[in-house]
Amino acid sequence: MTDLAEYALFGIKGLDDVTKGLARARLFLLEGSPGTGKTTIATQWLIAGAAAGETCLYVTLSETEAEFRAGAASHGWSLEGVDIFELIPPESLLDDDQQQSLLYSSDLELGETTKRIFERFETLKPNRVVIDSLSEIRLLAQSSLRYRRQILALKHYFSRHNATVLMLDDMTAEANDRTMHSIAHGVVRLEELSPDYGSERRRMRVIKYRGQRYRGGYHDFVIDTGGARVFPRLVSAEHKTLFSREPMRTGSPELNALLGGGVERGSSVLILGPAGTGKSLLALTFIVAAMERQEKAAMFVFDEELGLLFDRARGLNIDLQAFVDAGKLLIEQVDAAELSPGEFSERVRACVEVQQASTVIIDSLNGYQAAMPAEQALILHMHELLQYLNRQGASTFLTVAQHGFVGDMKAPVDVTYLADTVILLRYFEAQARVRRAISVIKKRTSAHEDTIREFRIDASGVSLGQPLFNFHGVLRGVPTLVDKSVADAIVAD
Repeated sequence: MTDLAEYALFGIKGLDDVTKGLARARLFLLEGSPGTGKTTIATQWLIAGAAAGETCLYVTLSETEAEFRAGAASHGWSLEGVDIFELIPPESLLDDDQQQSLLYSSDLELGETTKRIFERFETLKPNRVVIDSLSEIRLLAQSSLRYRRQILALKHYFSRHNATVLMLDDMTAEANDRTMHSIAHGVVRLEELSPDYGSERRRMRVIKYRGQRYRGGYHDFVIDTGGARVFPRLVSAEHKTLFSREPMRTGSPELNALLGGGVERGSSVLILGPAGTGKSLLALTFIVAAMERQEKAAMFVFDEELGLLFDRARGLNIDLQAFVDAGKLLIEQVDAAELSPGEFSERVRACVEVQQASTVIIDSLNGYQAAMPAEQALILHMHELLQYLNRQGASTFLTVAQHGFVGDMKAPVDVTYLADTVILLRYFEAQARVRRAISVIKKRTSAHEDTIREFRIDASGVSLGQPLFNFHGVLRGVPTLVDKSVADAIVAD
């Protein structure tokens, strides 16, 4: 037999990062309501053990062997090296003639069930054992005292034989039953959330793990063909890198001047404005600048269909398809109704760490919010994601659509304090035309121009005009013409 490591890994990358694996010769509990993925994760744990040369035993008390094998086949798994022990009541116990009228047969069945588990264990002497599920043992025990004693007996027996045991519980007992929580060495809970619209969301957390550090909090996970994938909660403090915080210029001298020389590497930029002001197209300007520096960029589009975005960009003489074909631009259409925040963070990380993208665009935060369970969760997710990207030396650009068109407009969520730079876009009326204005209202990394400039979107791209010294009230949307002498004084100042 191969030398066993200190921990029995799940073989699920994200889950092993959260739990560090299961300590050898200990009993663990994996709990969750039906359909949360307990059997899937337990099976992957056994398959990982078999691949490492360990002997594995799966004891099923409710599901038939045929059903279990069919579930594994749906994922394309081979169960070679995994012994399946189907332990369900024989058909004779279901006959009315075999039922006891004065003495219920649960006492006999519980003892027989335990005996048969021990016999199979003695035959195989497995390193990893899964018992599915505890609800059957709880029903046979009938009382909390007998149930606790039975679990303790199983725990001590397996511990003496150096077996690592994972017990599954579907949580069908009363809510206050915490028997297994006190007995088990560690407890992992799986949960399934059903939003008002979109597919179900799954998440997990480690409730308890004696003598072992683990990644706390909730972690999103999905179950696809091939098994479960866990997305550990992002902790930005764990991802610090060294880089030069140099300013990155665009192809527009006016935009560079407005930004105080450009956008510093490793900083975040929020582009704020009502619908149609050109937030997405302005963000494309920074993609073009990254391409000119021979760097890679990643763009995650929540709201717009990619074909339409490509067509609009082509109208500005920006060929996004050419960037994609050259392997310089990674662009992805994101469906907020089908994607959890944890999975989105994992995709962003892959673009930065694996694909080496140095510019990341999220368009828009309104769509990203739809993937969040609550506004507070959005703030926390964005804080960690932006801090992570900053520490990786990536420049992040986020767009947020405000409600309304002129006057006092509000954003669906206030994240201006999270961003290092805030660019404000506005409509204003002048000479019977609707025009656009741009200004920088915040920049942490350096000084910036405090003027308001008009900007246009045409076939040559995004262009900025001179500061609007002749107008007052542009940000309110209804400017008034300033006396020329006053305007000259402002310019001189």
